[in-house]
Amino acid sequence: MPTTKKESLQFGLIMCFGMVLIMTFYNFYLNGMIGKITFIEGISDFFIGFIIAFILDMLIVGPNAKKIALKLTVNTNKKIYTVLAISICMVLGMAFFMSIYGLVSTYIHYGFASNSVVADYFAVFGKNLIMALPLQIIIMGPFVRFIFSKYIKSNKRNIQMNN
Repeated sequence: MPTTKKESLQFGLIMCFGMVLIMTFYNFYLNGMIGKITFIEGISDFFIGFIIAFILDMLIVGPNAKKIALKLTVNTNKKIYTVLAISICMVLGMAFFMSIYGLVSTYIHYGFASNSVVADYFAVFGKNLIMALPLQIIIMGPFVRFIFSKYIKSNKRNIQMNN
């Protein structure tokens, strides 16, 4: 969908905002924090998560996910396969890194909950992946592509036509 660096930034901002917002609430729910965390703490957790996710998306996960997905779908002309491959690779990469962030954040706030950091990580990663993959493929991916094509791509076309 995005064809320029500016469009990639815009698309990434919208996608990260939506995914981080929903995943933040999901993780608050999983950790029993809804009703216990203040509004300011919730906003700051969201903002920090958003910044980290956006940096990961733009610099590490996004470029690598696209390379892998394009290699996996090189022999197909169906755009849906490429879109799905990119979405799946993005979710796997983002869930991997954001689960590390979530685990470190939990350890900082509440200390170590068990004797195994590895077991804790895989528990967090599994819970995040089980929510993030359908969220991305069924809800946020189509929604953000719709918003992007309707408001950002159409505005670009209108500006070009007026010049």
